[in-house]
Amino acid sequence: MGNILFLIGLTLIIGPTKTALFFARRQKLKGTAAFTSGILLILLRWPLIGFLVELYGIFILFGDFLGTIGGFARNLPVIGPYIANGLERVGGARRNAELPV
Repeated sequence: MGNILFLIGLTLIIGPTKTALFFARRQKLKGTAAFTSGILLILLRWPLIGFLVELYGIFILFGDFLGTIGGFARNLPVIGPYIANGLERVGGARRNAELPV
């Protein structure tokens, strides 16, 4: 139910055409196939395997947005510093690695 509501919400936010174009991009086809397969596995009563396959698909589809989400989470009032500390430990050396400064 949550997966279907997620897709409906995404469609309502960015529109049906852009949603279809997002999931049909060549570089996103592997993620789309994994996400759809995960939903089907859950419906066929394989919830744990379906969830893991779906999680992989979501990571492939929306992995580009993780930096944006992390930047937003750093600015949260109470838990922001803890999130920033955790994100620096996970990927601290890679941040701004291409800058010559």
